[in-house]
Amino acid sequence: MQSIHIKEVILHHTKVSLIAPFTTSFGTMEQKDVCLVEVVDDTGVSGWGETVTSNEPYYNEETTATTVYMLKEFLIPRMLKKEISHPNEVHDMLSFVRRNNIAKAAIETAIWDVFAKKNHTSIAKLLGGSQTEIAVGKSIGIQDTPAKLVEKVREFVDEGFKKIKVKIKPGADIAYLKAVRDAFPTIPLMADANSAYTLKDIDHLKELDSLNLMMIEQPLSHDDIVDHRILQKELTTPVCLDESVHSLDDARKAIELGSCKIINIKIGRVGGLYEAKRIHDLCMEHDIPVWCGGMLETGIGRAHNIQLTTLKNFTIPGDTAPSAHYWKEDIVTPEIVMNHGIIQVPSGDGIGYEVDRDKLSKVLISSERITEVDTTHPIPSA
Repeated sequence: MQSIHIKEVILHHTKVSLIAPFTTSFGTMEQKDVCLVEVVDDTGVSGWGETVTSNEPYYNEETTATTVYMLKEFLIPRMLKKEISHPNEVHDMLSFVRRNNIAKAAIETAIWDVFAKKNHTSIAKLLGGSQTEIAVGKSIGIQDTPAKLVEKVREFVDEGFKKIKVKIKPGADIAYLKAVRDAFPTIPLMADANSAYTLKDIDHLKELDSLNLMMIEQPLSHDDIVDHRILQKELTTPVCLDESVHSLDDARKAIELGSCKIINIKIGRVGGLYEAKRIHDLCMEHDIPVWCGGMLETGIGRAHNIQLTTLKNFTIPGDTAPSAHYWKEDIVTPEIVMNHGIIQVPSGDGIGYEVDRDKLSKVLISSERITEVDTTHPIPSA
């Protein structure tokens, strides 16, 4: 395969507005700042990634502002002017920075895109993916009443989504889920708690077992693996880990402890496609099914999710809903669409979609071209 030589990186600062507010146990999001990372090689081929952060450090410690800082001051200087023979190398090249996984993933995924395009193939094929279509689930934010939640679920079931995920928190949980289950006795249904509970809530959470849920996602602390082991022993409902799995090593420990039966893989949370694939492979070895979670991405992030989800062990529908469910107008072409809960994996090179620069210009605040290595901070040798 042809290697790539990174000539420049362009940071496109954008502000995008959601079609409707999205509420979780963290709070409500109506718009977000997104930095789109464009990596250009010395032949002019561009690849794209994005910072899948929120404006506030509620999901994890990163924000869009901090990811941009890390990219400019530490990560981009390491990658500029470097020759890369395979994007797998990027993981180790960026390992001198601890955590900051979303920032790392933003440039790492862009490099995967450049490399795949340079070699006239898709990211899916580079990863070893074989699925040609992916099943899609729908994530529903916390609603004002159980009746309103049922109404939302009915809308998305009728649209064909293959899984329904309901955000919950204390005071908006059992009664809400029971109302959905009573209305829809057989649909694939799960709950996402976003770390809203503690072990003191075990008896309360046991009430979920009567609802035949696919899983409850990250019910306990965002950085916990040990207490989830205790909870999983008490529940028949499978526990799925999200926020507390940042690496292959975290996944290994969670599996060995018996802290979960399912793992949600998010490219940004784990630092990129390479680590995401390693976690996928480990889970497959241990018969732990995985699915791809969403971070309210633009079409660029969604395209990367689609490429990753072609791997064999993604057996649970992910959160990669079509663009139109979140944005009035997405920035990729063609727009990401589904048919009866199924998205066809695009056949094109790289992420399989193209960035529409005219549409990008409508949400663009500014662009910043970086062509020279900034020596303000000494960069450890690789």
